[in-house]
Amino acid sequence: MADNAIQALQAENDALRQEIEHLKNEMVRLVSRNLDLSERLEEDNELRRRTEVARELLNGNIERQRNADLKDDSQLMALIEIKVENEKYHLDPDFNGKQLAQVIGVSHERLLRLFHRQTIHRTPDAYLDNLRTLTALRMLREKPHYSIASVAEDSGFSNVRTFQRRIQDIVGMSPAEYRALFTRDIK
Repeated sequence: MADNAIQALQAENDALRQEIEHLKNEMVRLVSRNLDLSERLEEDNELRRRTEVARELLNGNIERQRNADLKDDSQLMALIEIKVENEKYHLDPDFNGKQLAQVIGVSHERLLRLFHRQTIHRTPDAYLDNLRTLTALRMLREKPHYSIASVAEDSGFSNVRTFQRRIQDIVGMSPAEYRALFTRDIK
């Protein structure tokens, strides 16, 4: 009887070992399958991302091509003025000529040539600085209760000292002196 019990236990033990081996193999198969699926998912996500980037580039190139096809410099300048005026890009002190080229959809070199030929500003950055200065001068006249620092910030200058130097260079007086010319009678 004891031999029968031992043999039964050994048979059961062998069956359990086989089951464990089968479960290990199944687990390895499932882990491999999960890894394959994860890789496919990553590849799909990467393909989707690349497709989106390609679509954005294509759309950007189409817009750039459309604007680059504007052979008439005056049309391109009008487009620039409308975009800048509507979006108020010049009020961001970090916005520059390279970013303007991207917004308009032309190369930076094309934009430089355009400004050199078509404007008194000679560069896109000088054009943006001029817009900032005009905005600041208008604010100095129309907003007498704004601090000089607020006018500088709201008109797109990166710091007050640059703003003060620019106004001094343009009108020959400090921002406070310029404001005083227009606010003498307002008090």
